Amino acid sequence: MIAWPEPGTRVTIRYRLPAGSMPPLTDVVGHLLTVDPVVRVQTKTAGIAEIAPADVVALRVLTDVPVRTADIRALEHAAALAWPGVEQQWVHGWLLRAGRGATLCANSAVPLDISATIDAIPAIVAWYTQRGLTPRLAIPDRLLRLSGAAECPHRVLVRDVSHGGPDPSVRLADRPDEGWLRCYHRDVPVDVLTSVVDGELVFGSLPGVAVGRAAVTDAPDGTRWVGLSSVRVADEAHGRGQQAARLCETLLDWGARRGATRGYVRVCDDDTASAQLFGSLRFRLHHRGRYLAARPT
Repeated sequence: MIAWPEPGTRVTIRYRLPAGSMPPLTDVVGHLLTVDPVVRVQTKTAGIAEIAPADVVALRVLTDVPVRTADIRALEHAAALAWPGVEQQWVHGWLLRAGRGATLCANSAVPLDISATIDAIPAIVAWYTQRGLTPRLAIPDRLLRLSGAAECPHRVLVRDVSHGGPDPSVRLADRPDEGWLRCYHRDVPVDVLTSVVDGELVFGSLPGVAVGRAAVTDAPDGTRWVGLSSVRVADEAHGRGQQAARLCETLLDWGARRGATRGYVRVCDDDTASAQLFGSLRFRLHHRGRYLAARPT
């Protein structure tokens, strides 16, 4: 009996080839997308491998490809500028963001400078308390070691981007209209959705079917990133995964046309549908993160 890890895990799988094949077994290495009804693995060079679960004879979980701490810090810096809430302040190497309490990202402090330590936590707590907000820390793995019960553990996935053919049926606008907001169906104020620091924003929609947001910002190392967020597909939409993929590819193309060379998205660990979607779009794990309630030390 195979004990399958969570989607997004890097694995090597040995499986049977059709009867009469020589050799009778082969291996595939990549990131696990699904296990039911078909095992799907996103490989580095050969696309998506599909395997019948009954043909799998062995599985081994692999460590993720190493990523430098400096690269994590740089990407998180670009991502914080892309979802900064409506008020920001630097405190001892931490970027504090307030966004009227809507979303964890827009209402948390992230340690972006190498000087950031837990000594700043009392000041962080005071800043959020003054605004009537719950003090929260956004902690990318390896940037700071803190214990506590995690909220929304997640993965940050990345891929290269380049100019492609935008889907002409995807509408792009600099602000979300009423149709976009209805499909998004979350209580996030428009000024939080439209906030960006030193970057550009676009809102994409397949009217009545799918919506998403993209932001282009720069990291301190010079990398220009396009980040996807707020991707939603209407429950009644036909071919939901296909529709979301069309939308996301057009948003990535929009970013590439504005100089972005890399794309990223943040996916909660329990969001299997998004993990499958972005795996199919060739996103790979970069690093993990979580949110923690901030308490004075």
